[in-house]
Amino acid sequence: MSCYAPLTWRLLSHDGVQDGLVALKLEGITALRFIGVDPNTEQGESPTVWVDDEKRELVFQGYKPGDHLMEQIDAIPAPDHALGIPDHEYAIRLPFSMIPNIRKACDAADELG
Repeated sequence: MSCYAPLTWRLLSHDGVQDGLVALKLEGITALRFIGVDPNTEQGESPTVWVDDEKRELVFQGYKPGDHLMEQIDAIPAPDHALGIPDHEYAIRLPFSMIPNIRKACDAADELG
């Protein structure tokens, strides 16, 4: 069973590429600013990071965690946090090679104030 719904969109504007960033405004979808993909993965499989300027969030695509990682997460307490991951949240794995792109995303978010 797929967790993705079909998506139909129309490009409203394209702000161009500046410093490796692409900003798209899609009809009916919050604008996401593409930051980068993992340079060490094959095409179509890359972890990716975007900045959502309207919601003021970082958006990540990464690898799904395996059962072993989920068991570890469920067993490790965090201060002021229930054990495990709530149903409305999800853990993803990102390789260290994504750190430069994550830094770019943080810098872009900082620019929003």
